[in-house]
Amino acid sequence: MSRTEPLRVANCSGYWGDRRSAAREMVEGGQIDVLTGDYLAELTMMILWKTRQKRPGEGYARSFLTQMEDVLGTCLDRSIKVVANAGGLNPAGLAEDLRLLAERLGLHPVIAHIEGDDVIDRLPEWRDAGVPLRNLDTGAEWGAGDIKPLTANVYLGAQGIIAALDAQADIVVCPRVTDASVVVGPAAWAFGWATDDYDALAGAVAAGHVLECGTQATGGNYSFFGEIKDPILPGFPLAEIRADGSSVITKHPGSPGLVSVGTVTAQLLYEIDHPAYLNPDVTARFDTIQLEQLGPDRVLMHGQQGAPPPDTLKVCINYAGGYRNSYSCFLTGLDIEAKAKFAVKSVFAALGGADRFESTDVRLVRSDHVDASSDVEAAARLTLTVKASSPDLVGREFAAAVNGIGLAIYPGNYNDVVSPCGTEYGILWPTVVPAELMSQRVIVAGEVVATLPGGPAGGQPLLKRPAAPALPAPNPRWATEPTVRLPLGRLVGGRSGDKGGNANIGLWCRDDETYDWARWYLDIDRLRLLVPEAEDMVIERYEMANVRAMNFVVHGILGEGVAATVRPDAQAKSLAEFLRSRLVDVPTALAVPAETNERST
Repeated sequence: MSRTEPLRVANCSGYWGDRRSAAREMVEGGQIDVLTGDYLAELTMMILWKTRQKRPGEGYARSFLTQMEDVLGTCLDRSIKVVANAGGLNPAGLAEDLRLLAERLGLHPVIAHIEGDDVIDRLPEWRDAGVPLRNLDTGAEWGAGDIKPLTANVYLGAQGIIAALDAQADIVVCPRVTDASVVVGPAAWAFGWATDDYDALAGAVAAGHVLECGTQATGGNYSFFGEIKDPILPGFPLAEIRADGSSVITKHPGSPGLVSVGTVTAQLLYEIDHPAYLNPDVTARFDTIQLEQLGPDRVLMHGQQGAPPPDTLKVCINYAGGYRNSYSCFLTGLDIEAKAKFAVKSVFAALGGADRFESTDVRLVRSDHVDASSDVEAAARLTLTVKASSPDLVGREFAAAVNGIGLAIYPGNYNDVVSPCGTEYGILWPTVVPAELMSQRVIVAGEVVATLPGGPAGGQPLLKRPAAPALPAPNPRWATEPTVRLPLGRLVGGRSGDKGGNANIGLWCRDDETYDWARWYLDIDRLRLLVPEAEDMVIERYEMANVRAMNFVVHGILGEGVAATVRPDAQAKSLAEFLRSRLVDVPTALAVPAETNERST
């Protein structure tokens, strides 16, 4: 297929559990050509595995069926293609249940599903063949000890989606493809792009990255939310993708929220590391993207450049880490630190010692206020987490011990209910395999209609990413400018998220002068001072001058990944907002009154 007019691609899900009505809102709210949804995160694969243990026929995002029941007939009537990665660990099962749903509704869509991402049975073969499966975060090689993988899935690209649409599919059920691929596939199919049309493919990756998290592109999770006239339940985004890969990010008219250079910049920075953003079909140069506000809720994204994709594909392996449980109690009024020590010593004494556990974590959150007007405002929260390979040790034994000291502990003790069952957790092992080892299959009505390589030819070595363009040094005048003490967030927006065991903190400015100061001020050493828990961690820093942004990647801050970390904010969603709250020396000339925050946009 080849077209000249823009392709209107809508999103209806940013994660499994997102707003159920979104599909209906996007199909009924205006004209679209493609409906897409992203349902999978690294943690989701572990959740789906647990679901499949209870109900072997599932292992996919069941909410997708509910959404399709709402809109399938309308999509067929309007020739709207549906492409989603809701297949999870069981794309064939979801495709079959979609067929049964359509049959019940009296509809006859062509349903395709893609296979080839599940490689759990191939891990021993690869290990024996000398494929290192090195952990991308730690460098360790796979295969040591008694590690038993639960899931292992390769991130596939867009080629299977293109083949499915070529086979006249109305719905394409994807497994673990990259988040952007559900947008790249329909765009490449519609415009007839070749596998080496790198600039166009890079534009579709950028559009897919903006759409993938749904309402985060339309004002959700946005630092300057006070500027949005109607921020409650924002509408979902869509991209008008053009034949050259550029796009206009927008939303349906009249829906709440905002699409601005700021909201799009924030989402471009979400969960990335190097600005040369790797995908199975292309390396998208995010540092070449330009943004332009065309009008209300319309942002043009253009100028993107692409390069050959890596010669490897990412694999995420989840394996069983053990069991854990937590005891959370509240400490009120005076002597908070002493009460916390009293509580911790009492708990471990009742348990027979901390050394019975593989690991322990103690966190005291000082939310208490001096001379508070209520006991709630005078309380701090203490959380003690234990991990072990035995579910009984962190389950019944742990609960019995902490419940048995309720009257023998610090004054004013009260606590959350402690579960008698330890929670099983998984550990993420991110790695890569040569793309040449992989293939993907497209299946329609039980028949394989295409078998494709895992990635296109012409890939480049993973570590040889294109060099970032050289930027002029910041103006040295900032070293002598008079300053005032203000929160960093009065000048700088932020968005953060998880990258395996790492976290990224994307920061952006809304005018050139502030960005010049931020480049001068916010180096890696400064970040260590402002985020003390990252003091001893490896940190990378990248600049994206076209969108006045910089990105920090903090290695190891989430430990062994989202499912295993004991941080209260397991996905590092609040890390950027914490950084924005820190008081810094802001040049007086750039200072903005807190109540307006209306610097040039």
